[in-house]
Amino acid sequence: MDIAKSDLTQSQREETCHLIKETVRDFAAHYIRPNIREWDEKQHFPKEVFHKLGDLGLMGMLVQERFGGSGLGYKEYVTAIIELSKVDPSVGLSMAAHNSLCTNHICMFGNEDQKQTYLPGLASGQMVGAWGLTEPNTGSDAGNMRTVAVRDGDDWVINGSKNFITNGKSGDVTVLITRTGEPGDKHGATAFIIEQGTPGYTSGRKEDKLGMRASETVELLFQDCRIPDRQRLGEVGDGFIQSLKVLDGGRISIAALGVGTALGAYEAALTYSKERKQFGKAICDFQAIAFKLADMYTDVQASTLLTFHAAALKDAGEKVTLASSVAKYHSSETAVRVANEAVQIFGGYGFVKDYPVEKFYRDSKLCTIGEGTSEIQKVVISKEILKE
Repeated sequence: MDIAKSDLTQSQREETCHLIKETVRDFAAHYIRPNIREWDEKQHFPKEVFHKLGDLGLMGMLVQERFGGSGLGYKEYVTAIIELSKVDPSVGLSMAAHNSLCTNHICMFGNEDQKQTYLPGLASGQMVGAWGLTEPNTGSDAGNMRTVAVRDGDDWVINGSKNFITNGKSGDVTVLITRTGEPGDKHGATAFIIEQGTPGYTSGRKEDKLGMRASETVELLFQDCRIPDRQRLGEVGDGFIQSLKVLDGGRISIAALGVGTALGAYEAALTYSKERKQFGKAICDFQAIAFKLADMYTDVQASTLLTFHAAALKDAGEKVTLASSVAKYHSSETAVRVANEAVQIFGGYGFVKDYPVEKFYRDSKLCTIGEGTSEIQKVVISKEILKE
């Protein structure tokens, strides 16, 4: 189904979001839900699923139609991530990294040739994208990265490593942020587009993770990796500033991921609480369980509103640093709280893999870490509100 739209009215956007919701729900039921257990246990990255998501227009949601994208906004994008993450947060995570980090970085800062070269393949899902910022010794302290690019005539030579890179092994295209100046200098980093198979560029260890196991997380290694200057994204020294702008949108993605994870756990717990009988009645009739469900529902509703508020600001071209951090922080912590309570409602069954909430519980924790920890979100939020 082609869901590409342009110049939508408000009512048309609502209809589009409804169409996306139904389309993703049907897709997940057919292609994802039957495989969740196997993918999780084997840490299998289902690249074929992302090709199919591309056929639906979901791998280029934020890409202009002239480059083969759907030309949609963050409201529609958030809707898709939530629906995917309700079923398998791993798929939601990899889809988000592809769209809001790699592809969106090229959309925001690539020149016309770069957009023509890479966006059609990324938007169609025939190419999967990765984004490389984090390093073994620099997580939140990205300004002191050690991966260095040195100019050599019309080329750049890159040496160093990145870790915790989503889609890093199977990705066809990586947007890489390197240091080209002094450590700590906000103008000391530069971004490049690197294709899989470039000499000197290899993927290393695949992390054996607690959760999000169907979302590939690997290290990237660069040894005298030579690329032409035409692969540079934007101006020399703008890489870190670009990354912060990309992450503002990326945090909306993780907020949506948290909402979807929490919603999946909540809905599973709600259904189970109506079916499970103890002492002659459904456990949802006990106030202890009913109050848990009330708190879970309230948290999910609040996170959903915060996430769509940030998406609306982003679509309107407003600054979203504060709103995206608030949404990401609240939704991430909500995912953990709700998944924890879902396991409690399931009791012993919540602790075994035959039931869905065990996986939501494991997956939820990533939301409080990826694309800026909860602690970093509080740093960002406090700085922003103290400016006012």
